[in-house]
Amino acid sequence: MYDQSDPRASLAQPAAPKQSSHVHESYFGSQLSLYYGTEPQVSDENGKTWISRGQNFVIVYSEAQQGGVFSRSAQSDEYALIIPDVDTQVAITTKDGTTIVPGYSVAFIPPGDTSIRMLTDGNIVRLFTPKSEDLASAASNADAFAEPHPNVPPFEPWPEPPGGLRLKWYTLDVPDDPSRFGRIYRCTTFMINYLTPRVGPRARDKVSPHHHDDFEQCSLALSGAFTHHLRWPWTTNMHIWREDEHLYCGSPSVCVIPPPSIHTTTAESAGVNQLVDIFAPPRMDFSSKPGWVLNEGDYPMPKI
Repeated sequence: MYDQSDPRASLAQPAAPKQSSHVHESYFGSQLSLYYGTEPQVSDENGKTWISRGQNFVIVYSEAQQGGVFSRSAQSDEYALIIPDVDTQVAITTKDGTTIVPGYSVAFIPPGDTSIRMLTDGNIVRLFTPKSEDLASAASNADAFAEPHPNVPPFEPWPEPPGGLRLKWYTLDVPDDPSRFGRIYRCTTFMINYLTPRVGPRARDKVSPHHHDDFEQCSLALSGAFTHHLRWPWTTNMHIWREDEHLYCGSPSVCVIPPPSIHTTTAESAGVNQLVDIFAPPRMDFSSKPGWVLNEGDYPMPKI
């Protein structure tokens, strides 16, 4: 259910479900990771790093020092980098050489031996799949995902571009378009929607409660404050019913919203509220909207 001012109201409605023996036999709740006011998982000469996860993704948030180096050896799949602040600058090294990437950008980094070197102080966010087992096991909420969550299908990457995976980066400095939902970029492993920042609280008569049948949403708060509202459908088995959740969080923080919870988020701060929605793998419905994915020409969609 989307407010008519929300571009998502134009998304195609899902087809009627096929006959299936599947019935939700269990639910699991949200996962809220507050990077402010909590101890980092890593604190060293590179800076401070907080790690949290969902079923199909690992979020690594770093307050990085100038000169810090974040390396991956024999990385098994493509990973993503968000550089939120315009004054931050990094050098990314892959097998093809070194590229200087400015702030207020997203980058997709290929598998293999790679590194990110901080040319300035600044915050960076790296996104990995659980194939990066060292990071997945280090997550503050790793115990919550000791077993697969039954409502999220196993992760399957999207197709590689012709010619294989190479470093790609994109500026976030693009004009707003009321017909498009945020600023969306995708790769083989992730979809990142860097939402238009909201100044001041969200109007309470223009919220958009909705649900996802079978994928998680990671909502990364970079500035301001938010309340994530979640409600689970009733089933014939009252033993799995859950109470509504209204999760207030400042920034930086992450909320993992599990399927099939009904959810919406309200900005709360009087200042700038910046939220980034992250999905692994990319969403087909957003990808199917012409012009919504700003780098759609660089990464093919799966064949249906």
